[in-house]
Amino acid sequence: MPPFRVSAGQPPRRGAGRPAASPSRATADRSPARDAPYARARWWQAPKAARGNALHAGAWWLWALGLATAASRTTNPLLLGLITGVAGYVVAARRTSAPWARSYGAFLKLGLFVIGLRLLFSMLLGSPIPGSHLLFTLPEVPLPAWAQGIRLGGRVTAEQLVFAFYDGAKLAALLVCVGAANALANPARLLKSLPAALYEAGVAVVVAMTFAPNMVADVVRLRTARRLRGRPTGGVRAVLQIGLPVLEGALERSVATAASMDARGYGRTAQVPPAVRHTTNALTLGGLLGMCAGTYGLLAAQGAAYGLPLLGIGLVLALAGLRLGGRRSVRTRYRPDRWGCRAWLVAGSGAAVAALLVRASTLDPGGLQPGVVPLVAPGLPLWPAAAILIGLLPAFVAPVPPEEASP
Repeated sequence: MPPFRVSAGQPPRRGAGRPAASPSRATADRSPARDAPYARARWWQAPKAARGNALHAGAWWLWALGLATAASRTTNPLLLGLITGVAGYVVAARRTSAPWARSYGAFLKLGLFVIGLRLLFSMLLGSPIPGSHLLFTLPEVPLPAWAQGIRLGGRVTAEQLVFAFYDGAKLAALLVCVGAANALANPARLLKSLPAALYEAGVAVVVAMTFAPNMVADVVRLRTARRLRGRPTGGVRAVLQIGLPVLEGALERSVATAASMDARGYGRTAQVPPAVRHTTNALTLGGLLGMCAGTYGLLAAQGAAYGLPLLGIGLVLALAGLRLGGRRSVRTRYRPDRWGCRAWLVAGSGAAVAALLVRASTLDPGGLQPGVVPLVAPGLPLWPAAAILIGLLPAFVAPVPPEEASP
């Protein structure tokens, strides 16, 4: 390194004798965590969630309804457990720390309670399933002649308990799928995406859906406060002491919601001609009846021939009625959510799982509906199980919630 020289009459510059930092060292000193928010994700990586790329709330509900449809087509506990695991993995990967996102655990507990209640009713009220593996016998209560076909107590067999467990597991899987939609979809943004004709009904549904998550959040907050104060959080007395503040919080939220709705002009409608109003009612009612008849035909054993056409006609009529009914709404939408490519992938994965399981129920009914007489262990059908794994796609394509909002 050449010697440092100072010219006469010039003060030395600060840092003039220090070697210049190399570009590689300057790059190494930059913290990756500091540049992470500004880094652009690869095309195959899910981006960080922001207001501009937020996933449409309806996509989460379509995905969850697809999983619920798949769960309704089987009683195989292995497939039902796989559906529950897929829903739980997606929730763990993509939910935020919002109050409505914390209700998934409550739905899991509710599912376990449903299974236990179904087993209890099977033991107490009996079951039409014949069984040869006697487990125990309960004291039987004699009933009058007009109550024939109903019994209280009696023989409890392994076949009837397995059958009751299969039924309870199906209902529990349906509840878990609904809980996944509640934990992932923002109810306020879902309300914004509803058609204008369904705005009033949508408000009631959204308020009803947010009641359970907010109540769960209040219970967790109050139990934490009691624990910090050294008070017990279990027992009947603690439940009674927590229940009153929870009800007070629910009442305050309802009053605040009513005040905000009144301040925003909720309920104002435009004047439409009577002919348009009657046509709207006829189209909407006829479309809903057609959709119900078509859905029943698809779910029935021999109604697939007329179920799909009726479902299509009913859907067209309902959409036309909703289009006409939207004319009476005078509200506007501020920054509506966009239905992008990732929303199509999320909703399409749920629809694919539902369609493949419906197809599997016709091709391999024994694998999806395992028998209990004779009592055999259920097997795992390979390609229906692989079809359920398609439901994991939202865990990789949906925007990643920010770290400060992740659970």
